[in-house]
Amino acid sequence: QVPLVESGGGSVQSGGSLTLSCAAGYSSRFECMGWFRHTPGKQRELVATYDHNGQIRYGNYVGGRFTLSRDRAINTIYLQMNDLRLEDTSLYFCAADYAAVLGMAYRCPENYKYWGQGTWVTVSS
Repeated sequence: QVPLVESGGGSVQSGGSLTLSCAAGYSSRFECMGWFRHTPGKQRELVATYDHNGQIRYGNYVGGRFTLSRDRAINTIYLQMNDLRLEDTSLYFCAADYAAVLGMAYRCPENYKYWGQGTWVTVSS
């Protein structure tokens, strides 16, 4: 199991900002890496991920408020979250996997194999 070490969660007032970090252990070079969140009572949803070709996918609700970035030299990704809203309160997970030939295409899997422990983000009014 490759460790994914998350940091940066916490409590913030509505409209505030937080930055989450996720460092992949060992010498992993994941093509697919990003953030998901799980709010109790709701389904897990994508926040932002790097696709195998370096493109970034954001959840539809992000609306330009979040920015995903990475430092390949240290196997770390960052999620800068601005203008946080009450509904952004959730448990945020870092996830990663390797791209592979799936079906007829080389791409990231729908369900990532490696997951961090999660970090809470709590937004209050």
